[in-house]
Amino acid sequence: MNWTLYLQALAGIAVFVALALPFSSNVRKINWKLVAGAIALQFAICFLLIKVPVISSAFAHVNEAVGALGEATKKGTTFVYGYLGGGEPPFTVANPNTLVTFAFQVLPLVIVMSALSALLWYWRILPAVVRAIAWVFERALGTRGPAGLGATANIFLGQVEAPLLVRPYLATMSRYELLLLMTAGMATIAGSVMVIYAAMLGQQFEGVLVQLLIKSIMSVPAAILFAHVMLPAEPHSEFESKHPPRIYEGTFDAITRGTSDGLNVYLSILAILIVLIAFVALLNGAVGALPEVNGAPLSLERIAGWLFAPLAWLMGMPWEEALVAGSLIGVKTVLNEFIAFLQLAEVPPEALSERSRLITIYALCGFANFASIGIQISGIGAMAPERRNDLADLAIRALVGATLASLMTGAIVGLVAF
Repeated sequence: MNWTLYLQALAGIAVFVALALPFSSNVRKINWKLVAGAIALQFAICFLLIKVPVISSAFAHVNEAVGALGEATKKGTTFVYGYLGGGEPPFTVANPNTLVTFAFQVLPLVIVMSALSALLWYWRILPAVVRAIAWVFERALGTRGPAGLGATANIFLGQVEAPLLVRPYLATMSRYELLLLMTAGMATIAGSVMVIYAAMLGQQFEGVLVQLLIKSIMSVPAAILFAHVMLPAEPHSEFESKHPPRIYEGTFDAITRGTSDGLNVYLSILAILIVLIAFVALLNGAVGALPEVNGAPLSLERIAGWLFAPLAWLMGMPWEEALVAGSLIGVKTVLNEFIAFLQLAEVPPEALSERSRLITIYALCGFANFASIGIQISGIGAMAPERRNDLADLAIRALVGATLASLMTGAIVGLVAF
């Protein structure tokens, strides 16, 4: 056991909080008991869900459910796309891996998961889970009302879908509550894409879906922490007793609208992957024309590694592995987490230890990137046009807070899981 790495992670938790202080509106108003409570709650969540056998074994069934969901999706893709969707090819194949197509076999899971999530939401199953988790955060950290509910919903829904649940309250939310909603949205990932990342990383890390879910749950108290540090003097708005409006009108409405939303996500992912990978190749070509550094050509990945490696090191990694993880964190921040997870799946096993790989997965698991700023301003702004100026003003704070929240969860899981 390398105790130095654990000391690095403990120091990193303090440094991540300190990095948020320059963005604070009033450092003197910070409730340090709330900060300590939010950190302690993250440790408790991580320990209970990973180390307590009864709970961890129950969570293990999530992987089995996703496996069944993947097999069911394969039935649909095979029917629509034939052998491109995973069916038997009409010819002899020397290397079966060459027939695995991301667009036709892996990514359609987004559509099925989106429809299933909508159905479970209409049947009031997911809302019950969300309200139960929100109750824990309310009791532990005092986060109540629409902001707490919306932040918790981000564990399962996307950063624009979750605010729909509290749409009637967006106009009257305080700036702190808006910041909490935005930070939680960027610090987590939607359930529809969570299964995709699990499929991408499943061969390298067993039970990765459970880890992604645990990370999203931990990210809510982390988001509460950083939103409070940045806007500590903001009051809470009054929470009316009425329930948020229904999103869907019936079972088939939930299925069809969930499918439509999933299709939009599917097409958006395909388009953004094509464009961003092409842009990265173009920029790497331009950067590669510069003089070599340390006997190797420059690339965006190398530059990102130098910039973000200290943050990765503070999560409790050896410096050599921090360079690899830092590069991926930089890619996630500048581009998006999808590109970063794709690159992580290609990282050789010897480049990252099992511990460092899990820490990196936690750090990458979130929508904290520059594109999300535009998504939130346009998405939430469409629901509450009068809050557009506040959304734009809070965007950088939300991005910084969500990034620090993901880094903190990475440091904590490294301390607890190993």
